[in-house]
Amino acid sequence: MVLKRAEWPQADDFAIAVATKVANYGAYVILPEYGDKEGFIHISEVSSTWVRNIRNHIHENQRVVVKILKVDTDKMHIDCSLRRVSAETKRTKNNEWKRAQKAEKLLELIAKENGMTLQEVYEKIGWPIEDEFGEIYKGLERAADGGVDVFENVVATKKLRKQVADLAMQRIEIPSVEIDGELTITVPGPNGIEVIKEALSEGLVEGKKRDKSTTEIYTLGSPRYKLRIVSPDYKEAEDLLSDILNLVTKTVEDGSGTVSFLRK
Repeated sequence: MVLKRAEWPQADDFAIAVATKVANYGAYVILPEYGDKEGFIHISEVSSTWVRNIRNHIHENQRVVVKILKVDTDKMHIDCSLRRVSAETKRTKNNEWKRAQKAEKLLELIAKENGMTLQEVYEKIGWPIEDEFGEIYKGLERAADGGVDVFENVVATKKLRKQVADLAMQRIEIPSVEIDGELTITVPGPNGIEVIKEALSEGLVEGKKRDKSTTEIYTLGSPRYKLRIVSPDYKEAEDLLSDILNLVTKTVEDGSGTVSFLRK
């Protein structure tokens, strides 16, 4: 199902839609995030190219991402567009939908455990988590990693905060980002090997400063070395990569050597 706090979408929002009826002049859809309210996609909004057969673009029971063009709450009517949704927006919205579904399944378990309705659980803990983290599933990921303490500012009872955090830790796998690349290091002179060892050791020490990330550096056969970083998110991985490369480069260049890095 997946609930939205708003009863109606707003113009320019993107929403999940499921086609219920397809005609020559357009397609009727329901919006599951908004209580299965009905929307309509006019044939002119189906594709940017000429539509010879509308069913080549949308068919009954197909789930699509639409852009909301106009909402008339008095007439209970929502105009939607399929052609105004970019491929990137489609990927983003579908990912958001999948994350929301995962969050809702966890909230359903909390509802069952407490003899509450799903709507009550959303109101008592789901929406407060969204207020704090911007997205319910993001809050659940944080709790899976950091426990109930991350819910300190969530406006809910201690019991519910602990129940949700404990369940998140049991059921949610923390995502990770991997950066894999190859260092090429050359340092001329009799002390070259020692300079390289020192530079790589400094890189490993820097990597160990990040509790939630792992760093590996090993030889592929001089002058090539593998650098692999695994972090909980993209920003931390990139920041750590930058810090390590800066340290390695400074030490090597101070020893009159050169460094290059090629991402895989």
